[in-house]
Amino acid sequence: MADKKPGIIRRIFRFIGKIIDGVRTMIGLVVLGFFILVIAGMFGDNIQPVPDSGALYLAPSGFLVDQKSYTDPFNQFFSGGSSQDNETLVRDITEALDAASTDSRITHVLLDTDYMAGAGLSKLAEVSQALQRFKNSGKPIIAVADNFNQQQYFLAAHADEILLNPLGGVMLTGFGSYNSYYKEALDKLKINMHIFRVGTYKSAVEPYLGNAMSAEVKQERNLLMNELWQFYGSAIESLRGLPDGAIDNYVNNLHLNLRDVMGDSSALAKRQDLVDQVVSRTQVMDYLNDVIPGKDGEDGEFNRINLKGYLNNIRLAKVRSAAQRKHKIALVVASGTILDGEQPEGTVGGDTLAGIFSQLRDDSDVKAVVLRVDSPGGSAFASEIIRDAMAATRQQGIPIVVSMGSVAASGGYWIATEADRVFAMPTTITGSIGVYAVIPTVEDSMAALGIYSDGVSTTDIASMMQLDRPMTKQTKLVLQAGVDNIYARFLTLVAESRDSTAAEVHEIAQGRVWTGTQALELGLVDELGDLNDAIEAAANIANLSEYMVDYQRKPLTAYEQLMSELNSNISVSLAEGIQSLLPNSLTQQAKTILKPFNMLDNLNDPRGIYLYCEECPL
Repeated sequence: MADKKPGIIRRIFRFIGKIIDGVRTMIGLVVLGFFILVIAGMFGDNIQPVPDSGALYLAPSGFLVDQKSYTDPFNQFFSGGSSQDNETLVRDITEALDAASTDSRITHVLLDTDYMAGAGLSKLAEVSQALQRFKNSGKPIIAVADNFNQQQYFLAAHADEILLNPLGGVMLTGFGSYNSYYKEALDKLKINMHIFRVGTYKSAVEPYLGNAMSAEVKQERNLLMNELWQFYGSAIESLRGLPDGAIDNYVNNLHLNLRDVMGDSSALAKRQDLVDQVVSRTQVMDYLNDVIPGKDGEDGEFNRINLKGYLNNIRLAKVRSAAQRKHKIALVVASGTILDGEQPEGTVGGDTLAGIFSQLRDDSDVKAVVLRVDSPGGSAFASEIIRDAMAATRQQGIPIVVSMGSVAASGGYWIATEADRVFAMPTTITGSIGVYAVIPTVEDSMAALGIYSDGVSTTDIASMMQLDRPMTKQTKLVLQAGVDNIYARFLTLVAESRDSTAAEVHEIAQGRVWTGTQALELGLVDELGDLNDAIEAAANIANLSEYMVDYQRKPLTAYEQLMSELNSNISVSLAEGIQSLLPNSLTQQAKTILKPFNMLDNLNDPRGIYLYCEECPL
């Protein structure tokens, strides 16, 4: 029997109730909005002004990245912004340095590297170019630290003066590339790893195949490491005016040299001309007060403004001037492992990036796109979804320029094939044109425990993805055929984009990785240059004389936007410059020996086929 329809009186009261609920909700939103605006206004009034004369205090925190990993804005708000302090955007640093180089109010850059946990060599090189541009303005750079690790010192070497704590040192160790290998352990556990790959040098699966690095991959890694180390050492020697080979000598004889100075690493750094002064924190402050303009009528400490505060000021001015520039170059970032579906920032979601390109096609003001790729690849399917969205964008007459960051390999290179022009840094890791799939089965492990799988099926491959059963010959042929097909597609994409042939590409593919310099020689990229060079190239291709760069992000909800904006004000307000000038260094996170298994758990290609370069994020 059908439910009885409510009477007219009940329906009227329900309607009135809905109106009351709606009014109550609106009042609540208004009150909440007023509360947020009041708090935001309180913090906004405290935004640090640029001093009339003083230093830009540059203290990058955490790891240098092209895109910060997503953090919940609510948690970030109540942590005072500290939850994102483990990452610093490279473009924030370069933007601030370029603005400071022509800003008469900025007299010095004070570089404090103690907060920096690490960075890829290409990201360091990009900041290096910005530091060089600042130095060309004639303004000095002063670097201070308790200790310098290898990445920190690369930036500090650009300074006109380097100040080191007496209990500190300069720890340079060279580059290395090591993996853990699991074949013997897998045999003991009776886990069968079924590997399907194309490319002799596609080394992501090697940890499951043996107990040591193959000769082919060892040779490749050795050449790669040596080239990158040569770049690093030559840059330091040039910046510090050291003789050729000085850095190699410092590293290889560190144990002997430390013995000669009774283990005093700061004295050794001074003797080797790696630093200019060995001074305590109190002496550092006294020195900085002498050389950098001081506060008028206050405690006499030198004037400075931190990175966030300075960016807040210069971007406000840029917004006002950009309002009169209609044409836009969209900056899209593909940073992290490429995964299928929608993904948060810090990873590359196939659907997420495709959605961004779809929105750009609908924006008549967007005249060109720069895609910043900083990815070792991942899902083959997601990589193709992104490339297809890029192709649709180019078909609408919107040029795309790719700027490679620290790594643009495998799936990262797959999406780079759909570009009008490709830029790489000399130390970018790229290539890795190869494909693989990994399927573990545990039938032997279960049998050892007395557990067996049995049943019936209508075909020979009905149980092909059942991990507790042996993999049939037919299944192996099916999976290898899929891998071979993706590799053939990869070769064709590269050949078409680089005006070559699949056979010629195969000669430099097979999973091999290359530096940006090598990639240029091989024709895999068009030019060496940083993000700014790529933006200028996009403007030239689109015939733009005036434009604004519009950084694209994954769309945020209204709640996320509110909390992010409020948190931004709080972060700037709480950052009052140098609280403690030289804190303890952050320790770089060590790689877990279970990384290959984490990789298998995280990657999510629907067919289990991957374009991924495991060794690329060096």
